[in-house]
Amino acid sequence: MGTEHTVRSFDEEIARLRGLIAEMGGLAELSAQEAVHALIHRNLELADAVVMRDKKLDALEAEVDRLAVRVIALRAPMADDLREVVAALKIAGMLERIGDYAKNIAKRVERIEVSKAFEPLTLLPAMAEVATDMVHDVMTAYAARDAALALDVIERDAKVDAFYNSIFRNLVSHMIENPSTISSAAQLLFITRNLERIGDHATNVAEMVHFAALGTYPVEE
Repeated sequence: MGTEHTVRSFDEEIARLRGLIAEMGGLAELSAQEAVHALIHRNLELADAVVMRDKKLDALEAEVDRLAVRVIALRAPMADDLREVVAALKIAGMLERIGDYAKNIAKRVERIEVSKAFEPLTLLPAMAEVATDMVHDVMTAYAARDAALALDVIERDAKVDAFYNSIFRNLVSHMIENPSTISSAAQLLFITRNLERIGDHATNVAEMVHFAALGTYPVEE
């Protein structure tokens, strides 16, 4: 009876860990989407909401840390179970960073003054869509322990990098041709970099999903 209770308690703790990671993933994805929406539509209220939401992500990460340490200390998990706990611990940190990048984007919304749309700004939503889709899909892969989908997410990071390089070149050219926009363009450079980092961290999560599912990290070609 005691063994059954221990097993049931352990299963409940693992389920709790998975639930916390899923909640963090949903909030991180939402924050990234809303931060870019706030930027494009100059919605300062929405930007403020993204900034405030970051506190919730921080609190969830702390809860994951406490629970993961408790499980390792008291349950001494082995093999697949240990990978599950380690993956949750690392993924929580990565999702918290995605929230930080979204917050950074939101904080810059009020600092950008663009009287009319120009090409670098029009490219940002497409870049953001790829990056946020990566976050969405990697959380789907996490829930299903889908290593193949995790690999697909990793491959998409090259598209985010291509967007970053294109927007960077466009912004530099725009600043040279339109010196009066240098301040706003510089803010957009920071925003583009944050989106690129969101893609990087979605890739890192995908690598941990692959590890949790198969016990190996993806091999770089």
